[in-house]
Amino acid sequence: MTDKKQLRGDMRRIRDAFVVRARPTISVPAPLRALFAPDMIVVAYVAVGSEADPGPLIAAARAAGCRIALPHVVDRATPLVFVPWNEDDALVDGPYRLRQPALGNERLAPDLVLTPLVAFDRALNRVGQGAGHYDRAFADYPNATRIGVAWSVQEVADIEPDAWDAPLHAIVTEQEWITR
Repeated sequence: MTDKKQLRGDMRRIRDAFVVRARPTISVPAPLRALFAPDMIVVAYVAVGSEADPGPLIAAARAAGCRIALPHVVDRATPLVFVPWNEDDALVDGPYRLRQPALGNERLAPDLVLTPLVAFDRALNRVGQGAGHYDRAFADYPNATRIGVAWSVQEVADIEPDAWDAPLHAIVTEQEWITR
């Protein structure tokens, strides 16, 4: 059984060191570019610390005519809501060092979710930050395509998923596009 708390700590240290050493960037793989369509709702995120920055993926989605939404986090227990975001919209400070759009009246249902993660395996399982926000969002939007965004060093041999974990459809790293 995977000790996820220990794994999170180990993988954050590995990720931090990798980013300082390699200064990696994510590029847009052709299979992901092919998924983007006009008016599609693409949920992304603003990277925190050494998380993989989805900026190039967001730019490609915008260029394809997608609408971008970012998660708005209230606290650990409150479900994520996805708020429309244009690149010139101001971001506000949220919990957990997050930068997020201010909460307005409009909420969007995602077609595709670009999700951060702490660790992943080749079976497309992920370990997130531990609050369960994305797990609950994946359950609320089961038809949304789930794409993990990570650095290659975040791959581990095997993750034992919990009953509530939804596997990803694909993962993009600075090196490759991983899918079944």
